[in-house]
Amino acid sequence: MDKAISLNKVTVNFDDRFTLSEIDWTLEKQQHWVITGTNGSGKSALAAVLAGVGDIEQGSLTNLPKKVGLVSFEAQAELIAKELKKDDADIMDVISLGTPVHEMIFEHCEDPQLAKSLVEKFGISQLLDRAFRKLSTGETRKVMLIRALSSKPELLILDEPFDGLDVDTLSMLQEHLSSIIDTTPMVLVLNRFDEMPDFITNVAYLDKDNTNNNSNIGRLALTIDRKDKAAFNELYQLLHLKTTELSIPEADSATALPALDSTQPLVKLNQATIQYGDTVIVDKLDWTIHPNQHWQLSGPNGSGKTGVLSLITGDHPQCYTNDIFVFGFQRGKGESIWQIKQFIGYVSTALQWEYRVSTSCKNVIISGFYDSIGMYSKSSDNQKKIADQWLTLLGMKDRADQPFNKLSYGDQRLLLIARAMVKHPPLLILDEPCLGLDDMNRQLVLALIEKICQGSETTVLYVNHHAEDKIKGIENHLGLIKR
Repeated sequence: MDKAISLNKVTVNFDDRFTLSEIDWTLEKQQHWVITGTNGSGKSALAAVLAGVGDIEQGSLTNLPKKVGLVSFEAQAELIAKELKKDDADIMDVISLGTPVHEMIFEHCEDPQLAKSLVEKFGISQLLDRAFRKLSTGETRKVMLIRALSSKPELLILDEPFDGLDVDTLSMLQEHLSSIIDTTPMVLVLNRFDEMPDFITNVAYLDKDNTNNNSNIGRLALTIDRKDKAAFNELYQLLHLKTTELSIPEADSATALPALDSTQPLVKLNQATIQYGDTVIVDKLDWTIHPNQHWQLSGPNGSGKTGVLSLITGDHPQCYTNDIFVFGFQRGKGESIWQIKQFIGYVSTALQWEYRVSTSCKNVIISGFYDSIGMYSKSSDNQKKIADQWLTLLGMKDRADQPFNKLSYGDQRLLLIARAMVKHPPLLILDEPCLGLDDMNRQLVLALIEKICQGSETTVLYVNHHAEDKIKGIENHLGLIKR
């Protein structure tokens, strides 16, 4: 690859099934990239664009190499489909035996010696006389890798190259790829960050474009130089949260909350009004929140969001002059504020400002069992185990003993959400959880909220300014207006 490959505002359509939108991306000489991202975000599609696949609707793509080695499931399926067409008895006088493996590898091979060596290393010498279409999926994959690697490509594109390989073969392939980094630029598509070879220099992260609820559009969300350790770690956490099969850790049975009546709503506001003198902030609001019914509460500054929240938590003096039921209690009938607050997990920017004690990440999570800021009680072994599970879920296991106040603002927010969740409260209130966060940390927080929505018995109340800033899993919306 003599010149940098450049994609400038490129939009590519793939048979009206999927679109990559406005891709800005430059691949310099001597760079080796990994394309990663969420499922359905267009990782394989972007790799295919570099191989000349797809219809460019707008933008420009310059300096695309003429000789590209491509290994992907799509290319694999296409090659097998071509072989199967040879079985069509209507156009063939004799039954085709199919193209033998040795012909698939060596007929147009640029480096026969390398191909022979790879055939040995991949352990497929005994398959050379077999018809290509008779191979297993894994064997077909090996043949395609050998073809691509021995074609002397100007650019090598490998889509999930390590899938289905045994440990020895995977190690051999990674060793070979490492041996050609000075002569062959590479682009790898990977779902798993832990499979990323050491020679990778840059990462492209794709995500679905959720505007207008269109899941068939992918976008290049960000590119990262691997030398930028902070950005690289944040991306690792994001992918970990979005793609891991880890679920929300269980609650601690020793500190379990009292059971609630599942047939009753968690919150019920009847004609709730907040008024200061002649100024009405909230006027006759009816709102019911049922268990496992996630809500988004949005509205501009001054619309009453904080006031409504404080009616629920019991921190507003007018909660006793309104008709309010929370967790089976009617406000003003003798319940204590702590009887109510035990069922609520709460995270806000104000809480983060208050949490200034110099304690470890692990202890921040454990403090949620005691609703304290800092640790003043001896924790149980099970509580420590649960905290470790939360740290693993957040991709922060290696930072368990780091001081909370030395972390980034985004990591602090993640830990405070975990702290609020350790007791699996019936209601988790997240008051402007993305306030003050950059785009990457915002995505981290939203990914954790999605995880909570899909994997716990906790009802999420997500509070923000913008109605269009939606989270997957939150289907209900209450919008307040400024009066």
